[in-house]
Parts: sequence; C-alpha cells; structure tokens
Amino acid sequence: MSDGRQVANPGSVGLPAYEDDLPSYHVVETGAPHARYLTAERVDGRWTVELHAVAYEFERSARRAEAAGRPTWAHALRTGRVAR
Repeated sequence: MSDGRQVANPGSVGLPAYEDDLPSYHVVETGAPHARYLTAERVDGRWTVELHAVAYEFERSARRAEAAGRPTWAHALRTGRVAR
C-alpha cells in the first residue's frame, strides 16, 4: 500500500470460493480447488510474502458437501468458483 503496509490473502484452505453479504456483498474465487496459504518473512527489514497452493482430495470433500445438501459448496470445492 502507499504507506508501506502489505496485505496478503491467499484464499481459504477449506473453501476456495464463496459469496457473502457482509459487510457488503462480495464474491471470493481462487479459480482452482487447491488449499492455499502464505508464508511471510522479514528479511533485511523488508517483508517477503510467498503464496502456496496445495493439491488435496477435493473430490472427496465435494462429495461430502453434496451428501450434506450443500451443492453450491461442492461446486466451489471442485472449481474454486461460485456457482452461478
């Protein structure tokens, strides 16, 4: 940011896409089913941020979401996109 701060959001480990209406309506999509996280390290007075994507058995999670009556979550888990 212009004041020197860094903001990093790698997405969600458990749900790679969702929509919400708080604090205002928004959609978050990673575009892939991978679990995501970041590492941040301060080196020589500067922060470095590295994003990571990890494959996992997302199809199994998607089937569990469908069995629980959550087809839109199943779609998000498979695709990293919100069902339209």
